[in-house]
Amino acid sequence: MNRLKAIVARRVDNEEQALRDILSGNVKKYRNRRAWSQFTLAAKIDMSTNFLADLEAGHTWVSALTLIKLAKAFEIEVYELLKPDAETSDTSKEKKKDVSRALLERFSADLAVVLKDSVEKAVEHVRKEYKK
Repeated sequence: MNRLKAIVARRVDNEEQALRDILSGNVKKYRNRRAWSQFTLAAKIDMSTNFLADLEAGHTWVSALTLIKLAKAFEIEVYELLKPDAETSDTSKEKKKDVSRALLERFSADLAVVLKDSVEKAVEHVRKEYKK
């Protein structure tokens, strides 16, 4: 069961990182559209430039309040910060499909190992009970 928890945790981590990547890309995109430096944006939303740099690099997550501050600074709705870029090229879409396929294959392989271990333990338990 611990292995299954690790698999699920790894999958959640991958999904969270995907959201971080979307957020960081959107923050950079909206900041660059306004020709703002990181320092300028950080000052507008009362955030350190180091934290903003980490955010734009996809290394950190933000609070709901920070999302609201960012959206207000960019004069957009909050959901737009978490929305994948609509201008994504077909090549990028294919790359995302490839990554999704690879993650699915990895998840399936990990699940197969967990199930195999569980079945082997059940068979061993039945054998022990049968010998009694």
